Amino acid sequence: MRRAFASSAVRIALAFCSLAAVSAVPSSAQTPPPPKIWTVTAGAGAALTTGNSDTSSLNAAYDITWDPPNRHVVKSDALALRARTEDELTANRVGVNVRDEYHLTPRLFVFGQNQYLKDEFKSIDYLIAPTGGVGFKVIDTMATQLGVDGSAGGVWEKNAGLDVNGSGALAVGQKLTQTLTSNTTLTEAFSGLWKTSDFEDSLFTLGIGIAVSMSTHTQLKLEALDTFKNKPPNPTIEKNDLALLFSFVYKM
Repeated sequence: MRRAFASSAVRIALAFCSLAAVSAVPSSAQTPPPPKIWTVTAGAGAALTTGNSDTSSLNAAYDITWDPPNRHVVKSDALALRARTEDELTANRVGVNVRDEYHLTPRLFVFGQNQYLKDEFKSIDYLIAPTGGVGFKVIDTMATQLGVDGSAGGVWEKNAGLDVNGSGALAVGQKLTQTLTSNTTLTEAFSGLWKTSDFEDSLFTLGIGIAVSMSTHTQLKLEALDTFKNKPPNPTIEKNDLALLFSFVYKM
């Protein structure tokens, strides 16, 4: 009977040890969460001053990534900016980009993309540039992501009062995301577009921003956006435009 009692006690002790071991394992290790397919961020900002001068500005943006469990990644981003000074419109710009990437390796990918731009103060009614090419992730870590790409295709630009101008196109891009602290992120992106019929007719954009997280889903972001059109359709148009954007961002 003592032997049976000891055997029962051993079995009970082993059962408690097994239960404790299972409890000690994090729940995420038992049931890993499903991979995240959609990443969506949306932001909006406004500025208003009164007194010696009356100014107002509005900006809205989104950034969407669809990353299913295969080699395709689809991305799209957009920015709309509108500003007035003394009741006079001083900025009216809309830009949209769409890209489909197919990864050959974890770092090397081919892609097709389409860029759209409307900028009233650069006299651009619309600019459409579909291109395809190759990209490479130079750095791909949790803290730092740096990618570069190059592509070729076509561009169609309609300027106010002029006919549509079509041409072949060459494009380059570069994007950096750097985590500075647990709640602060630095972003930088550059793009260049050249018309093969006239390489002087080129368009460059550079954006540098810093975002500070207020919660899991919200950020405050400050960004400087520089747009440079090397050959405006009208000599009275400035080549360079600089915008400073402050926005509230929600991330899903």
